[in-house]
Amino acid sequence: MGRFYQRLLRQGIDLAPLGVERSAENAAYFCTPKGASIIGWAGVDGIHYCFIRGFGEMVFAVSPANAAPDYVHPLAADFADFLRLLLSCGDAAALEQAWMWDEAQFGAFLRRVSPAPAQQAVLTEITDTLGLAPMEHPWRYIRQLQDSFDYSKIKYTADFYDPDMNPAAVPESPAWKVFWGGSFWGRGQGRPGRELPVGKSFSWAGRQWLVPGVYVCGQGLVVDFCMQADPAQLKAFLNKWSLYDGDGAHSLSREQKMELELENPLQFDLTPSLVLNGAVLPYSHGCAICYSPCLPEGEANPPEVRWAMDHYGLDDAYGWLIWRFSFPWNTKRPPKRKALSVLMSQERQTLPGPHFRAAAPGDTFDFLHPRSGVRHTLTVQSCQRQELPESCFRHMPDWESPAHCLVMAYTVTPELPEGALTVCDCAENDPPREKAGSSPSSAEGSGAAAVIGGADGPTVVLFSAGGERSGVHTACSALHFQPVQDVEWRMIFHEKAEADMTVELL
Repeated sequence: MGRFYQRLLRQGIDLAPLGVERSAENAAYFCTPKGASIIGWAGVDGIHYCFIRGFGEMVFAVSPANAAPDYVHPLAADFADFLRLLLSCGDAAALEQAWMWDEAQFGAFLRRVSPAPAQQAVLTEITDTLGLAPMEHPWRYIRQLQDSFDYSKIKYTADFYDPDMNPAAVPESPAWKVFWGGSFWGRGQGRPGRELPVGKSFSWAGRQWLVPGVYVCGQGLVVDFCMQADPAQLKAFLNKWSLYDGDGAHSLSREQKMELELENPLQFDLTPSLVLNGAVLPYSHGCAICYSPCLPEGEANPPEVRWAMDHYGLDDAYGWLIWRFSFPWNTKRPPKRKALSVLMSQERQTLPGPHFRAAAPGDTFDFLHPRSGVRHTLTVQSCQRQELPESCFRHMPDWESPAHCLVMAYTVTPELPEGALTVCDCAENDPPREKAGSSPSSAEGSGAAAVIGGADGPTVVLFSAGGERSGVHTACSALHFQPVQDVEWRMIFHEKAEADMTVELL
């Protein structure tokens, strides 16, 4: 512990007035280093001072209330210097906070406080009994010590790595293994794949991409795709949509959520295909994780993305979207690899369009395509109120479901490509209600039943006596308990923004 600390104890000098109070219990915190000998407590926020086994007489401050990773800082090379710092500053609080101040802020703090009589008495006792003089430049001394210190040498107990004890804890990185059918979060089937380093960087779709490696498994190939996101764009996006506020996205309309997804620098719908020796290998399954350098205080990126970034050496100053896709072999046995490339393809993007009302056949609505700018005309061919039979809701026997809807048939001129336009109801389905007493009577109907709708609008059931004519499309309103009188429709466009690109890998 050092001779000056022993002398202090023998002389019975109490440093409590200076913010270093001894305790008989000395219960450690999650961030108290392994091998620590606690010498005093500040009496607030669990702050304590200690020696650490393996670091000689160096004195450390431990501050559990600090944000990670700033829990532990060295204050003095030995206990004598620690006392000289106390003589200069009058209280340990200035020493414990010095790591986050510049010299001017440190000096301003000292000028705001002056030693109380009880503190001055202890300072005088240290000078007279131990023969020590105040440190001449305390902030410079502390900063030089902290700047040259290797914090990685401090070891911690298991509590430090326990998320229940330390919310900022990052589990230790496991051995890097990639399995067929596995994800970033768990083990897959069979043996881990053999990694073939690729390190292929390229630009596509206005983004920077990296294919760091390909993994050869018994069932096929697994490939990781890393897409870089500019941190300035990411910050601007988060600020625009108020996503630093946890409730920001919940108050958005459906159209606004579509716009948000389009603008998100960490959003991209990738559909890759491998080309092995001239043969195309479509992917069978995939998953993705993302890293953001712009998370609000108190939030952390998942450890799995940190492990992937560490393995591939990705720069954490940027955002990253990391896809993992599995491509099964198209032969009974794994073929010899003569040439391997990837066809980068983007799925269609969803673009919000205008709203309109149409009440009768012959009604028209002119609109501009949001990407091409071409003018189109939607013409209503038919508009029918329908009531669905109860048999459509057999899966909900204890609930009464809304059954009234409006089915509109329409054409578009000039005609758009298949799947390029969806027309949905702006309203939501009425929620089902629990049946009271007897079941409602079934409506009579005939023909085929089908489910339409999905993520872009209400999911409903409709029935029709015949199939659609060529060029005639069908839209169905939300379901209601009362017959539908009027519908506000909205257009949703589905457009592929980027041309495909082939990238040679091996």
